[in-house]
Amino acid sequence: MTTTSMSRRGFLRLSSATGLLLPTRFAFGQDTVDANTRFGPVRGKYLNGVNVFKGISYGADTGGSNRFMPPKDPTPWTMVRDAFEYGPATPQSNPARETRQDGNESEDCLVLNVWSRGLNDGGKRPVLFWIHGGGFTSLSGSSLSYDGTNLALRGDVVVITINHRLNALGFTHFGDFGDEDFATSGTVGMQDIVHALKWVQDNIENFGGDPDRVTIFGESGGGRKVGTLLGMPSAKGLFHRAMIESGATLKLPEREAATSLAKRMLDELQVSSSDLRKLQELPIDTIMAAYIKVAAAAPEAGGGAFAPTRDGDVIPYHPFWPDASPVNPDVPVIIGSNRTELSYFDRTGFTVDESGLRTRVVGIVGEENADQVIATYRAANPNASVAEIYFLIISDDAYVMPGITMAERRAALGGAPVYLYYLTWETRADGGRLMSPHTLDIPLVFDNAQISALTRGNDDAQVLAAKVSATIIEFARTGNPNAGTLPMWKPYEVGERSTMVLNDVSELVSDPIKSRRTLMQPILKL
Repeated sequence: MTTTSMSRRGFLRLSSATGLLLPTRFAFGQDTVDANTRFGPVRGKYLNGVNVFKGISYGADTGGSNRFMPPKDPTPWTMVRDAFEYGPATPQSNPARETRQDGNESEDCLVLNVWSRGLNDGGKRPVLFWIHGGGFTSLSGSSLSYDGTNLALRGDVVVITINHRLNALGFTHFGDFGDEDFATSGTVGMQDIVHALKWVQDNIENFGGDPDRVTIFGESGGGRKVGTLLGMPSAKGLFHRAMIESGATLKLPEREAATSLAKRMLDELQVSSSDLRKLQELPIDTIMAAYIKVAAAAPEAGGGAFAPTRDGDVIPYHPFWPDASPVNPDVPVIIGSNRTELSYFDRTGFTVDESGLRTRVVGIVGEENADQVIATYRAANPNASVAEIYFLIISDDAYVMPGITMAERRAALGGAPVYLYYLTWETRADGGRLMSPHTLDIPLVFDNAQISALTRGNDDAQVLAAKVSATIIEFARTGNPNAGTLPMWKPYEVGERSTMVLNDVSELVSDPIKSRRTLMQPILKL
């Protein structure tokens, strides 16, 4: 019997029984494509030459008795599930507000999205596994900025984006209150990501991908998660290259600070530390209201932050303190940052005057260092405005210097190579005053320059995006970023400090901000 003469249900039953996958469009749904997963069949769409599946479950609902617990597999299904729309983000909004920050939110949030040009065709495509930003507290993998279509088309790779638990739901450490069931609650958001990586190992061949060539990459909070994964024994072997974009995390919260924060949550919720199961019975809005209140006061109260806890078990090491974690020394890594990261966040900095500049720099480096720091930055950037000097100093403090330190410590492992970049290309958005802000690298890496407000309508940006994305694809394919679209990119070593400076004309430069680096790293005690 041919496919065209068989009923939809009969065809799906045959597919399920025989393990047959549906790799291309078929007669009763010319714009849809089907694939099997270990948990059940899914139906996506064939769009612009790419098979797209959205909202595929990789884990069970994390609500109720699963709240604060390690992730579990979803309940298998037999009938084909539509995978046409993005799935829900983890709860993250203030329940007192009517508008959710990221649209649909639910504790049933362990979902992922796949873009691939082939299905079950033995293609063995490199897999690019994107971990979204938003710190450890917000956002999701469903942003239009993360659409994987262009990457899949440019390099014939498989692109995956995921949602996972965040904020109090993913990173509240109840592990020192005596209930062993909650022993790893301070890391479950990271455990979710590991669970998604296991899904990739089990299923990605059905989507034309190679489970032995998985690259994890992320920006900002996503980069911090990548750095954390490099130090997690449970993630070892599940990925083979890594890229950290503007993801400066040297340390994670220790148990003592994390426990203090958890105690504040319990006090706010009026739950006893001897009755943690009560936490699983509370309405999610009650949990989130407490989280919003505690998070607003936690730094001032010395209660740490809602971030993965270095518990000595799931996460035995800080990512890069005092050295790079030794768990995955054989994984090649790209690390980088943007020249004026903080122009994205601090709008007051655009109007800072000389007096305000010094006051702010004192807050960063101390009274005893402020004048020397300002003078050094002015000497290195003689045409810079007061605002630009401020953004360079604060961006170096928050992102650039930690990123260099991470590269140094990763290189010191003596394992796989580490590559360092420094993005100096400037956006024309907002009149050009943003210069090279946080998130500017995302449309370049995803080859989505025509989508982002920072790069849209700029031919130069599209040219640079083509070069950068081809470089990232080559890195995913071989572990070496040299695709021939940028100058030869040599690994970072402390002696030469080779750094790819990304701009309209990119250059490999030895120690490009040496005067700033040699001054700031000791002052910041990185």
